[in-house]
Amino acid sequence: MSDYIVRATAANHQIRAFAATTRELTEYARNAHNTSPVATAALGRLMTAGAMMGSMMKGEDDLLTLQIQAGGPLQGITVTADSKANVKGYVGNPNVLIPANSKGKLDVAGAVGVGLLTVIKDMGMKEPYSSQTVLQTSEIAEDLTYYFATSEQVPSAVGLGVLMNHDNTVRQAGGFIIQLMPFTEESVIEKLEEKLKDVTSVTSMLDAGNTPEQILENLLGDFGLEITDTIPTQFYCNCSKKRVEKALISVGRKELQSMIDDGKTIEVNCHFCNTNYSFDVEELKELKKRV
Repeated sequence: MSDYIVRATAANHQIRAFAATTRELTEYARNAHNTSPVATAALGRLMTAGAMMGSMMKGEDDLLTLQIQAGGPLQGITVTADSKANVKGYVGNPNVLIPANSKGKLDVAGAVGVGLLTVIKDMGMKEPYSSQTVLQTSEIAEDLTYYFATSEQVPSAVGLGVLMNHDNTVRQAGGFIIQLMPFTEESVIEKLEEKLKDVTSVTSMLDAGNTPEQILENLLGDFGLEITDTIPTQFYCNCSKKRVEKALISVGRKELQSMIDDGKTIEVNCHFCNTNYSFDVEELKELKKRV
């Protein structure tokens, strides 16, 4: 089944919720970047969150960027998503290998390290909205829970997970975001808190065969759950040779002449999808004419 996100409300619109299955897009990123298991898990978690948060944005051209800058061996993560839940991302060090954590699981927190989460929303205004919070656990889900509470003043529960096969391909990936509206009754909040205490990991729910709809049913079925939308999500990069040409033209005549003088074909790499674009000397000369 292809990746998708479901959007829902519960408790007479006092709760809004999202759940996603993202195995294919996480596997696509793993394959494109040749990431180690712990790097795949970290990137997959942040891309899953990015896809769901992107789908919360209203404008056709709205863009969301999630950036983790931290001191761990992973050397940071960057993810961008649009309002159609197209998402892409990369990590600073795709080859990071560290021992499992005390629970015998992939040590995402150890790979990420101590640092900051930056959320940038470009909604076509003069300046993008940007907010920065300190990473609380570096496990990513809890860090986003903290971001929503402090920066957006929206009490939220975030669950994210990536489960790997023994051959290091992605077995399961997905997540959920549950948010309380400002008018949520105290009794609903208490009941939901009790319910969330029983939650096993997202990946164990997915691995047991649960769909995003069933995950929300498990969590919010007692609250009168209503699924309102299903949104496909995918790893999608909008890079192209034309876009790279524009970037090269923007460096100016002097820089282009220096590349031409070297007499070698240059390669430009897209960080997000790891595609290489080659330009030989004749192509560089043509680009210089367009400056």
